[in-house]
Amino acid sequence: MMINKLQLFLEEGRVEAGCDEAGRGCLAGPVVAAAVILPANFKNELLNDSKKLSEKQRYLLRPVIEQEALAFAVGIVSHTEIDEINILNASFLAMHRAVDQLKTKPEHLLIDGNRFKAYPNIPHTCVVKGDGKLLPIAAASILAKTYRDDIMNALHNQFPDYAWDRNKGYPTQAHRKAIAQIGVSPHHRLTFRLLDDQLKLGL
Repeated sequence: MMINKLQLFLEEGRVEAGCDEAGRGCLAGPVVAAAVILPANFKNELLNDSKKLSEKQRYLLRPVIEQEALAFAVGIVSHTEIDEINILNASFLAMHRAVDQLKTKPEHLLIDGNRFKAYPNIPHTCVVKGDGKLLPIAAASILAKTYRDDIMNALHNQFPDYAWDRNKGYPTQAHRKAIAQIGVSPHHRLTFRLLDDQLKLGL
């Protein structure tokens, strides 16, 4: 097994919460963020950027993260809120909602990406591709992804035509074809480009 090289902290001895979100590029469903504070002695050979793990590995890691973390929380921003405030602001809001719920207040936030709206009274550092560099962000990426997948799997049972159990709301060809054929669901983000130009030409 290849041991990952992710760091446990940005600054040793500081209580840091890793923050990441899932679902920014989707056409339907919420954006979901997680915040995770890991203990100073945390070790896990499998934990990595959620995009580099299989679905099975992500769901194996979720209970490990939840049991071993000093604190964790998940924040959700609905598709209607996304349409109101735009996806970038919705991503920041989802992370804020996750941090709001942490039982331990972090001294510093580690944010995946290059932009963030400052959280009141807690400094932050943005880390580009942070989910592949820092374990707390990787842990947050796994919680955000699996909790969002659970939501989309449940919505799939109500709206099976869009195959959300497979595409999770992302703009696959099959997803866009279903929108073209049967229209939008109550869970689609109406401010997003739901149809590509090729499908529009075929209408």
